[in-house]
Amino acid sequence: MNTHRVWQLALFELTRLFATKRGLLAIAAFAMVWLMILHYPIGHAVPFLSSPQFSEVAHELAGNIGLKKLVSWPQAELAIYWLIALYSFPLFALFVCSDQTVGDRQRGTLRFLSLRCTRDEILCGRFLGQLIILISLITLTALATLSVMSYRNPDLTFSGLSLTLVLILQLSIVVMPFIALMALLNLICHSSRLSIVLAILLFTLGNALLSFITGYLPFLELLFYVFPGVQLLDIASQDSVSLTLWLIPFLQTGALLITGIAVFRSRAL
Repeated sequence: MNTHRVWQLALFELTRLFATKRGLLAIAAFAMVWLMILHYPIGHAVPFLSSPQFSEVAHELAGNIGLKKLVSWPQAELAIYWLIALYSFPLFALFVCSDQTVGDRQRGTLRFLSLRCTRDEILCGRFLGQLIILISLITLTALATLSVMSYRNPDLTFSGLSLTLVLILQLSIVVMPFIALMALLNLICHSSRLSIVLAILLFTLGNALLSFITGYLPFLELLFYVFPGVQLLDIASQDSVSLTLWLIPFLQTGALLITGIAVFRSRAL
């Protein structure tokens, strides 16, 4: 595998997003959504939760659902950002990464690419490009949240910056298997829309079916670790999170990419 060609393919993904009209429209829509999130859930909810009338209720509720440590953060904006981003970015990844190779296969350009690089390089290059895009968007939203927090309380800027970097790293790890999953589904499906539908069915019907089966065969509960995001509820609290929970996304990503490479090698272009 040639790392230079992989990097060139990754850069092409950035070009498709930041240098095309369709990509810029997607960025504009994403920016508008996050401006609303910053203005309402983050900008308005923090003073509400910090008020004497509701702080005790908020702490009790957070303790009951395992989020007591988050409520006690002095960087309250980042706590709210963490909860929103933890569940929204994996879902967003399913949509933004839904066309990694399937569009090229439909247009016939995948054959053209395969003359100049291997299939492994195409798959890994597209995955890396999508990962860089997601990390860039995570970074922008996290820094915007940091700005909102610094405007409210400048004394928290330094501690908030270090926490922001940690959250960016953690969110980047969380979205990795979702990108890899869409890379695999792109090789199975015949359109990006179908890959999104199949991903949604996997997380809804697939999860429900496995829950039903494990009710009779408990030893099959290990199969839940096949689903990306299985550890989200456990890491949401940010309270003594085991290192194993952070290794799960890496293992899932590696398994999905290896499966994708095997499928890609066996498919006709």
